[in-house]
Amino acid sequence: MKIGLVGYQGSGKSTLFHWLTGVAPDPALAHTGQSAMAVIPEPRVERLCGVYHPKKVTRAALELVDTPGMSRTHEGNAARLAMIREAGCLVLVAAAFDDSDTLADLRSFDEDLLLADMEIVGNRIQRVEESLAKPLPRPEHLQLEHEHATLKVVLEVIESGRPLRESHMTEEQQKVTRAFRLLSEKPRLLIVNTADDESEPERFTSLSTPEATILAVPAGLELELSKMSAEDRTEFEREMGLVATDRDHLIRTLTNVSGQMIFFTAGDKEVRTWLLRKGGTALEAADNIHSDLARGFIRAEVMTVADLIRVGSERDIKAQHLMRQEPKDYVIQDDDIVFVRFSV
Repeated sequence: MKIGLVGYQGSGKSTLFHWLTGVAPDPALAHTGQSAMAVIPEPRVERLCGVYHPKKVTRAALELVDTPGMSRTHEGNAARLAMIREAGCLVLVAAAFDDSDTLADLRSFDEDLLLADMEIVGNRIQRVEESLAKPLPRPEHLQLEHEHATLKVVLEVIESGRPLRESHMTEEQQKVTRAFRLLSEKPRLLIVNTADDESEPERFTSLSTPEATILAVPAGLELELSKMSAEDRTEFEREMGLVATDRDHLIRTLTNVSGQMIFFTAGDKEVRTWLLRKGGTALEAADNIHSDLARGFIRAEVMTVADLIRVGSERDIKAQHLMRQEPKDYVIQDDDIVFVRFSV
């Protein structure tokens, strides 16, 4: 899963990137963007290791993309945003220090996303209209007419200033727009980068809505704290009266907002976590592990971490009939450990 970090110049977006991934921003990539992985913390992995004692542990990760800083004049922002059209989720970073107008920046972000989408949709409408003016086979003509009518409705929504994720687009409309990877359709998380001594973070977090979660994070301070030993950090936080931001919680929030979930595979060779879209099926989980498993899928054998920890072993799981046989359309649940049976 790719997560796009966007923010105006000076927002501290790259500092947040450094803190979450542990990878320092490369000045040589400031104008092209930089990506790095943020491992998704999962405490249940340790409990599974206590059962299997595996030779290897592998954790799922999010790919964070630190984009070039955007301009508050909107000039050139559409091009800067183009590199994250493939992202499944956006993280909008706004500064809340040095007299920054944080709320204005958050509103302006929406304008930038809408302007970028407007350009994409408008250009496509123009190309479709040029094609419709030419002689075409009837099926192709009808298909283009349908696309044109759909895109005109989408463009009206964008021009009205409403993000597409809040416009309740129909499945048919989503089919037409899916290839364009429109930015205002994507789920997003808003992060307010506060000053080190911010005393009222709730003045930002209280503005959260069901469509836009807002978190307040002193990214610069957290980056410096992350470089300390655990003992020194605890002592420093106590002396300064600081309440640290839970980095693990933030990464799990990103996973949730982006519509992803974790499932497990486990054995004495490896305990591993995998990403899957919420609502994903056993067949999709198999494909995420390896395409051969999906092609030859027979069934999924599923147990839960909670059951395994409670009874102590796979043998006891089977003895107590807690290992389920599930078909390819079974919807994977949180806490599922999946073993795919397949034919070659």
